Amino acid sequence: MKKIISFFFFLFLFMNEAMAEIDITPSSKSAILIEASTGQVLYEKNADEQLPPASMTKIMSMLLIMEAVDNGKLKMEEMVTISKNASSMGGSQLFLQEGESYAVKELLKGIAVASGNDAVVAMAEKIGGSVDGFVEMMNNKAQELHLSNTHFANPHGLDTENHYSSARDMALMAKELLKHQKILEFTSIYEDYLQKNDGSSIWLVNTNKLVRFYEGVDGLKTGFTKDAGYCLTATAKKNEMRLISVVMGVNSSDERSTDTTNLLNYGFNTYEIYTAFKKENVLGTKRVEFGKKETADLVLKDDYVKLITKNEEKPSYSFEIVVDKLKAPIKKGDSVGKAKVISNNEVIDEVDITITEDILKANIIDYLYRNLKIITGGKTRLKV
Repeated sequence: MKKIISFFFFLFLFMNEAMAEIDITPSSKSAILIEASTGQVLYEKNADEQLPPASMTKIMSMLLIMEAVDNGKLKMEEMVTISKNASSMGGSQLFLQEGESYAVKELLKGIAVASGNDAVVAMAEKIGGSVDGFVEMMNNKAQELHLSNTHFANPHGLDTENHYSSARDMALMAKELLKHQKILEFTSIYEDYLQKNDGSSIWLVNTNKLVRFYEGVDGLKTGFTKDAGYCLTATAKKNEMRLISVVMGVNSSDERSTDTTNLLNYGFNTYEIYTAFKKENVLGTKRVEFGKKETADLVLKDDYVKLITKNEEKPSYSFEIVVDKLKAPIKKGDSVGKAKVISNNEVIDEVDITITEDILKANIIDYLYRNLKIITGGKTRLKV
């Protein structure tokens, strides 16, 4: 019986790995699947083809909104007044009226759930000063992220000349957006209401049906126009692994969901995240010059994780610390050096090192106290 079970287990894994060699997104012109923490590509098809992204454009718009919020330039409760330009937008909309005012968080909900073109134009004008100013910010951000097959002409995604992206670039945009975890509070909503200024309400229903029907899906953005067809950038998390999938140029919403489901099933059935070393684990200590505390514990800035197949033996690693002199003040989270990651006597990676707590600069009282300890024989040995 054990041999039979083992046979079918390995057959299952083989079939999942073999799926990467066949077209598991038959309805899509272009597609990609990546693991979010590592950025590793698990499947791709025509991933660099320039195509209209439709409302998936709003992933970049939401990224700029979240950056403004997290940088303190914008507050979620801040009110935004709807302009005539915003209220006149076509396509998917929230039917916002000129002169009305809504909180940023309400407009963001309308963008994430119902793909409101009027809402995203209002936010573009708020952040960029004008739609053109915001579009310039979008393209600057695309260059910063090295999105070589992307150019934006508007913040909403309606078909227009010189407005395009690719599956790979959309996945990288999504990966960047997911650094702002609060966005998932909006993109994971399946249905909600927007309270209008006149006391009425608009029913918001997420066009990404997988938010409701696929376990673990909590975003990100659908798209549809005549030129683009049906598109979807989706993300899902299971067992500490987050996947990002993109499908573009699909003929129907059902086929869009099917291709996305195939991608996510393949990823979750075949791969897993292995945490090889946790960031809480102390690698060593180092003397701190001029510090209120004389030594600092060194740790990795982030967990060291690897993406492995489910039938793969878990690898082991050692770390070689490379840290120059430490001088106070230093904050927890600051990069203070590097750790070379070694496997089979070879350096395979290099990651940032930080310290476990803030270390302030020593004052005259601290130096007097240390000298007193030395005089009284209470000097402590420092590990360097």
